[in-house]
Amino acid sequence: MVPDINIWAVLVATVASMLVGMAWYAPQTFGGVWMRLARVPSEQGGSIAGPLIVSAIATFITAWVLAGSAFIAQEFYGGSFLANTLITAVILWAGFTLARFFTHDAFESRPAALTLLNSAHELVSVLAMGLVIGLFGV
Repeated sequence: MVPDINIWAVLVATVASMLVGMAWYAPQTFGGVWMRLARVPSEQGGSIAGPLIVSAIATFITAWVLAGSAFIAQEFYGGSFLANTLITAVILWAGFTLARFFTHDAFESRPAALTLLNSAHELVSVLAMGLVIGLFGV
């Protein structure tokens, strides 16, 4: 079975996730806390174009995988595509993102608050993607 993936849902989900990231890490929200915990200098200079392009590509891949996984979940469980997509998003986040964050951050001796902040961002981001993909339907 090849998942039926709606490219428009994936593209809009990518944009939604990038907007979540912009809001989450803005100085008015968690940006200052993140910079302090991650030990990022406030005046690091240089262009952020490269990291934004990498982030957009990674986010597109995540949205694509979520859309494919949601399609498979829908085929298996039936019922509400939106509910299946959101549940799939949380399961994928917990099993891959959260577990890896905890592992990497433990070995890198990163502050627990940083792990929590970044993990929570990833959860909100994947839920935003799931909402978009789920509303588009199959």
